[in-house]
Amino acid sequence: MEIKNKGYMNTLTLIPNKDLRVLNSKANISEGKNTYRAITKCKAGFMVSSTVEATSPIMAFRQYNPKSLQSLAIVGDGFDFTVYARQGKKVWASDDILLEMTVGDINQSLANTALYSQSQYKAVKASSWASKAFVINE
Repeated sequence: MEIKNKGYMNTLTLIPNKDLRVLNSKANISEGKNTYRAITKCKAGFMVSSTVEATSPIMAFRQYNPKSLQSLAIVGDGFDFTVYARQGKKVWASDDILLEMTVGDINQSLANTALYSQSQYKAVKASSWASKAFVINE
């Protein structure tokens, strides 16, 4: 399945996966820094909310330990839009974050989630941890 994203040269290439849901980004993510709200689970098991500024959803994602990150949302004036959420193995992610996600982002700490798939990596011709996980690598 291919999902074309306007404004991007690349398209998402996804093999069927019932535990991975793609959220089509309707948020108007402006250029430059945006504010993101992250919900993480601390070592004691409590949920903690924090905010971070980043230039893109993937840069905000990379500022947290992926194993403890439960959700990430872009926050604006009067709106917030979830770009990543996880519950156990199931993952909901926006096309904005999947377009930039690499094999290394997944293999490092998310190998037990729906994002990890050797079949997916083969479908996009991923050859290293720096390869994109959901975009065809040339």
